[in-house]
Amino acid sequence: MARNGIPDVIERSITLSGFTPLMFDRYAGDNKTSLPVEAKMYFLPDGKTLCLPAANLSSFLSAQNTNSVAKLIGGRGYGRLAQAMLSFVIIEPNAIPITRNGEPVQFYGFVDDVDEKGGIHVERHVARLKNGIPNPKERPVVDLPWEVSFKLTLFKNDEFDETLLKDAFRRGGIALGIGTFRGVYGKFTVSQWE
Repeated sequence: MARNGIPDVIERSITLSGFTPLMFDRYAGDNKTSLPVEAKMYFLPDGKTLCLPAANLSSFLSAQNTNSVAKLIGGRGYGRLAQAMLSFVIIEPNAIPITRNGEPVQFYGFVDDVDEKGGIHVERHVARLKNGIPNPKERPVVDLPWEVSFKLTLFKNDEFDETLLKDAFRRGGIALGIGTFRGVYGKFTVSQWE
């Protein structure tokens, strides 16, 4: 199939179905700004429907500064695989709606750290920074079930093929997950690849 006149392109519709809750911790833009917990989620333009930035999936595949699928399966040459995954994979749309049983997950507001109608709650943890300095965190968590569906375009390349990419999502969904605090939250299975 050709995409905008570019040959050797594979396009797939993919759905990832979570089997652990999905945690968010949207970055405020600097390390001094503290966001209220509800502002740590990502929203579609309506301001209430939750979404996952496509960049989060790109990071899941190709990050070199944190855990990623490229590091998981790439061995010593993970940097080359990471760059290839970043270069030859397009994920659309940029803001992927989060759904629950096919319906958009929406935020209605927290009451005592719980949004019962939206199926979202707040978790509080204390991470330890260098020298044991406590770093308290409060982050929103999307309860199960959740799923994300998106379009993936793979450009033919010499570094990896669709079989490896599909396996990368399968293995990474179990070992890493998406969102923040990967490895604990945001784990998924690939429920559609067609």
